[in-house]
Amino acid sequence: MKAIVNGRLVLKDRVIDGALVFDKKITGFCNGAEIPEGAEIIDAKGSFVSPGFIDIHSHGCVGEDVSDGSFEGLKKMSGHLLKNGVTAWLPTTITCPVPEIERVFDCVRRAKTECENVNWDGAIVLGANMEGPYLNRKRKGAHLEEHLLPPDAGFLKKHSDIIKIVTIAPELDNGFSAVRAARGAGIVVSIGHSDASYEKAAESVANGVCHATHLFNAMSPLTHREPGVVGAAVSLDISVELIADTFHIHKDLFGLLHKIKGEKLVLITDGVRAAGLPDGNYDLGGQEITLRGIECRLRDGTIAGSVLTMISAVKNMRGHTDAPLHEIINCASRNPARVIGIDNKKGSLNVGMDADVAVFDDKFNILKTIIGGEVKYEA
Repeated sequence: MKAIVNGRLVLKDRVIDGALVFDKKITGFCNGAEIPEGAEIIDAKGSFVSPGFIDIHSHGCVGEDVSDGSFEGLKKMSGHLLKNGVTAWLPTTITCPVPEIERVFDCVRRAKTECENVNWDGAIVLGANMEGPYLNRKRKGAHLEEHLLPPDAGFLKKHSDIIKIVTIAPELDNGFSAVRAARGAGIVVSIGHSDASYEKAAESVANGVCHATHLFNAMSPLTHREPGVVGAAVSLDISVELIADTFHIHKDLFGLLHKIKGEKLVLITDGVRAAGLPDGNYDLGGQEITLRGIECRLRDGTIAGSVLTMISAVKNMRGHTDAPLHEIINCASRNPARVIGIDNKKGSLNVGMDADVAVFDDKFNILKTIIGGEVKYEA
């Protein structure tokens, strides 16, 4: 049994002063006088104690890329994510040849199994996020056009054991057959890299699309006569991803999106290999990208992923909105957990939930990251 004392506990609906008691799972809250005898004491010294962050869209960091298909690379990325308060994540592919995607899936399967059965020293691998190759060429962004393909229902069903989210441009999906097959197999279908009209996007939602990939980026924009994919994503009852780095999306839109989408707003990093590294030239899906500050671009200027961290996304939301902290933390924990259907065990500090915890100070420095009741990172 352990207890984090002198903390400001970030619950799903408020922040309270107190102690968090847990073993592998959270067992309760109390004041200092009620801590169980013999419990190991962790002094938060007034810092915030929140549920661990869940990044459902990250391609890489610290020189590694999910699409490399390297098991050791996955372990290295998972270890680095701890420094940013991430306790669970979805390794995310980028468009590449199908055999390479399948190799990544095999790697993710192995990692997921190890997370469940051995002492994994990193953020828990929950499954895979498949971004590409079912994308519209007109909205391909940094994805290589030569590897883009029409949606394949059979492929999605074949790998439904490991794919948690798939991005599809629904205007390419004849009769929404792949969308319906994926939803039937339990995969979250996300609209993205799409040039669909508002009407086509709305029709795709009626057929099973329930999420939107990095809102505003690589999708038909919102205008007053043609709302496009953006208009559908913000007005319909689906969850949306936000890269809150102040570059992909203007900071003054953060608060508006939070007001509109509420519990459907999910913070992501869309991290790439360059994340956690200095400015310079790096690779993304076989293309050279250049990192300068917070901007990653292809040679032609196309935006190519992000070097954002989850704790920085939280900090940016705090600095550029009037949203209460507990609702911002929900965007990084509870909301993504709900998207992929694991909010019954992860994403909040409710009694009975997995003891996945991030401890951070007023300046949003991660001090400790705890997974399954074990301290996995300490600053």
